[in-house]
Amino acid sequence: MDRLQYAEKIRKFNRYYASVLGKIDQEIYHQPYPLTEASVITEIKVRNGCTATEVREDLGIDRGYMSRILQKFEDEKIIYKEQSSVDKRQYLLYLTVDGNEIYQKLVETANREVGKMIECIPTNELNRLISSMESIESIFSTEHVLQPNVSIRPFQPGDVGFVAHLHGRLYEHTYKFGEMFEYYVMKGLTEFMINTDGGELWIAEVDGKMVGSIAITKSNDSVAQLRWFILDENYHGMGIGKKLMETAIHFCKEQGYKHIFLWTVNILDTARYLYKKYQFKLTEERPNHEWTGTKLIEERWDLNLT
Repeated sequence: MDRLQYAEKIRKFNRYYASVLGKIDQEIYHQPYPLTEASVITEIKVRNGCTATEVREDLGIDRGYMSRILQKFEDEKIIYKEQSSVDKRQYLLYLTVDGNEIYQKLVETANREVGKMIECIPTNELNRLISSMESIESIFSTEHVLQPNVSIRPFQPGDVGFVAHLHGRLYEHTYKFGEMFEYYVMKGLTEFMINTDGGELWIAEVDGKMVGSIAITKSNDSVAQLRWFILDENYHGMGIGKKLMETAIHFCKEQGYKHIFLWTVNILDTARYLYKKYQFKLTEERPNHEWTGTKLIEERWDLNLT
């Protein structure tokens, strides 16, 4: 059997099983919690302390629809949110007492209705059915699915514009930084392009798509500055930030730098977590009123390589 025939057999099974799933869904899921809402409740229960993004991506739900579902669940006291201690921008989702009761009712209803579907199937056939389902699940488990291809590469012509764009978009959308911050980023990048001696800028890609960056610039013969460390929020949790940090630190060691410093702001919890992880120490603080219209605290972090 060639690959095309395999594909056609799989598609035929998929069409049949989709009709089976449709019947199950019609029997089990009804108002006030249709299939998608019931699936969200189940995901929050199973992945206790997950984020909305994780649930949305796993279930393939539109961002706006997901937001409306969660708002409804909050209004009905089905879920509650807690701010992440690691990343203050993230909120973790949990079921309330009422939410757990609703989940248990969904489970009971599902078990009852599926039980009706299989009550006439002999035990030996049920064993074959479950064995086949387990085989499908095993074959299509994560170790058999292609993982995203993450790569870190030196910048190429045109990449610097992407770095400026990502900074401007992310910091305006998430933190309400103004035009002065974007000017500050673009000014620094322009100066770097004029003189890259002793430095480098790297681009992170996922399946060929640019998603982040980090750079090293020369301060003097023994001191380097880490700059423009950023990652698209949709690609957090993939270890890309660690790859970028390790690339930059390794470069500094190869270049013979003895010391690295960087400037950040106190609200960037995810980045600050990585700086601590790689043994950077907070050494200086100063106020900043230019970027958001409110007081920020700029922080200098230092790392000795000797």
